Amino acid sequence: MSLAELEKVIIVEGKSDKRKLLDVLNESVEIICTNGTISLTKLDELIDSYFNKDVYVLVDSDEAGEKLRKQFKREFPEASHLYVDKMYREVASAPEHHIASILLGANIDVQAKFL
Repeated sequence: MSLAELEKVIIVEGKSDKRKLLDVLNESVEIICTNGTISLTKLDELIDSYFNKDVYVLVDSDEAGEKLRKQFKREFPEASHLYVDKMYREVASAPEHHIASILLGANIDVQAKFL
């Protein structure tokens, strides 16, 4: 299945976040890394590319993550927002079972061993 065929897209901040999700996921989902920031031009490109897909934003519970989340809420209000518990602060440092429960709550299939 090509990336163009995937129905779900998860936007994360960095490569370590992407690796964490790939470890937990049990379905094909496109994962986009913003590297902590995103320009309006790039954001507009994302919106144009993914307007007909289920888009989820999963960023860290810190100042940079919240800034990025606000930008997505303003520019791409159709996206669903997923939240890591503040005690873990970062997607990459949250335990797999926590990430799995967040994704499962958004109807994204995860590996059963993390539930």
